[in-house]
Amino acid sequence: MEAEFQIFLILLAVLAGTALLARRINVAPAILLLLAGVALAFVPGMPALELPPELVLLLVLPPLIYSASVAMSWREFKSNLRIITLLAVGCVIFTACAVATATHYLIGLPWSVGFLLGAIVAPPDVVAPLAIARKLGLPRRILVVLEGEGLANDATALILYRFAVVAISTGLFSLPKATGTFAVIVVAELLFGAAVGWLFLRMRHRARDPQVEITLSLLTPYIAFWIPHHFGGSGVIATVACGLYISWNGPLLISSATRLQGIFFWDLVIYLVEGLLFLLTGFQMRVLYEKSKAFPLDDILIATALVAAIIIVARFAWVYPATYLPRLLSRRRREHDPAPSWREVFVVAFTGVRGAVSLAAALALPLALPNGEGFPYRGLILFVSFGVIFVTLVGLGLGLPLVVKWLGIADAGRDEHRADHEAEIAARREALGAALASLDAMTDDRELSDEVVKLLRMRHETRANQLPDSLDPDRHDASADGTNLTRELIAAERKFIHVLLRDGKITDETRRRIERDLDLEEASLANREYRRMPV
Repeated sequence: MEAEFQIFLILLAVLAGTALLARRINVAPAILLLLAGVALAFVPGMPALELPPELVLLLVLPPLIYSASVAMSWREFKSNLRIITLLAVGCVIFTACAVATATHYLIGLPWSVGFLLGAIVAPPDVVAPLAIARKLGLPRRILVVLEGEGLANDATALILYRFAVVAISTGLFSLPKATGTFAVIVVAELLFGAAVGWLFLRMRHRARDPQVEITLSLLTPYIAFWIPHHFGGSGVIATVACGLYISWNGPLLISSATRLQGIFFWDLVIYLVEGLLFLLTGFQMRVLYEKSKAFPLDDILIATALVAAIIIVARFAWVYPATYLPRLLSRRRREHDPAPSWREVFVVAFTGVRGAVSLAAALALPLALPNGEGFPYRGLILFVSFGVIFVTLVGLGLGLPLVVKWLGIADAGRDEHRADHEAEIAARREALGAALASLDAMTDDRELSDEVVKLLRMRHETRANQLPDSLDPDRHDASADGTNLTRELIAAERKFIHVLLRDGKITDETRRRIERDLDLEEASLANREYRRMPV
C-alpha cells in the first residue's frame, strides 16, 4: 500500500512539473504528459502500471463527459446538432467501416475483427484536441462542433464495440436488429439523462448547502452513466443529456455559494483526472512492449501505420462531403446556414486526436471466447490502438498550431472574440440598468431611507464605471493600469490585516472573513479583465 501511494505522489509531481513545462514551451500538456508517461514506464525500478479498463469507462469517463456537457451551451449545441450528429454518428460508423475494409483486404484481418478495431479507434478524444484548440483562438463554432462531437461520439463507438464483441463471441450479427437496438438506446438514454438532471437539480435546490450540493453534483454523472451502461447502453448519451439539462436550467436553481465553490472543485477534479489519465496512458507502453515480443515487429508497425493513415484520410473524406453536400442539395439549408470556408472545415477534419477511451476499450476486450479459445487478434488490437493514440496525439497535436497559423483561422477567432467582449460589456450595462430600474420601483413601493438608496446607487455607479467604453488599445491600457493598481491596493490591505493579526488586535476568524472578501474582489478583477486577443 505504501509503494502505491508513493507512485501516486510521483505521478502528481510529474503532473505539476509537466504542466509548468508545457506552459513555458507553449505545448499542449496532454502531449507532454503522454510522453512523460512513456518515459517513466521505462525508468529502472518503476513497477509496471496497467490501466484497468473499468477505471476509464466507469470512473474517469463520467465526470469528464459531465463537466464538458455542463460547460457547453445548450443553444449552441442545438444550433449545430446536425453537423455534430453527422460527425459523432456518421463519421464514426464510416471510419469503422473504412478500417475494417482496409485491414481485411490489406493485412488479412477477418471482417468482424477489423470492424471491432475500427470501432475502437474511430472516436476522436474530447479532452486533448479541445485543450489544444482553445489555446489557438479558434472561432467559437469550430470549438462547439469539436466539443459536441467529442461528447457524443464515444456513445456511438462503444455501442458498435459491443455489437462487434458479441458478433465475434457468438458468430451472429443482424443489421436490422442492431439498428433497432441502437435507436432504442439513444432515445432511452436521452430521456433517462434528462430525468436524472431534473431530479438532481431539484435535490440540490432543496439542499441549500454548498457541501451537500457539490457532493450531489459529483454523484450525478455516475448515476447518469452507470445505470444505462449496466443495462447494455453506452451511458455516454445519458450523461451528455444530463449535463446539458443542468447547464440550461441550473443558473436559476443553484446558489451563488455553491457555484463559486463548485467551479474551483470541478476545475481541480478535472485537472487531476485528465492529467493522470494521459500519464497512465503513456505508462501502458511498457506493458505493451513486454507483450509485443510475441508478435513480429513489422506486423505491428505496418498495421499501426495503416490504421492511423486510414482514420486520418477517412475523416477528411467524410467531413467535406458532410459539410457541403447538404447545402448543395437544399436551397433552404444554404440560405439558413451558409457554408463555412474550406479552411474551417480543414481544421475540423484535421483535429482527429484519439485518446484514452480507445485504449480502455481495447484493454476491456475479453481474454477468451465462450468456447475457451483466446480472443482473436487481441494483442494486435492493443498495440494498434496505443499506436494510433500516440501518432494522432503527438503528430496531429503538434501539427494543429502550424495548420491554424498557415490557414489564418485565428484571425477570424480574434474578430469573434472582440465582438463577444463588446456584447458582454453591453449586456453588463443593460443588466445594471435593469437593476437600477428595479431600485427605482422599490423606492416608490417601499419606505427606504435616503441613505440606503444613496449607497445602492453608488454601488451601481461604481460597477458601471468599471466597465470600459470600448476595447480600443488606449482605453484597454488605462483599464489594465487600473486593474493592476487595484491588485496592489488589495495586497497592501492584506498585508496590513496580517500585521493586525500578528499584534493580536484581531482574531484568526476575523482575518479569514476579511481575507475572503479580498479574495472575492481579486477574483472579480480577473473576471472583468477585457484582454485583447494575441496578435
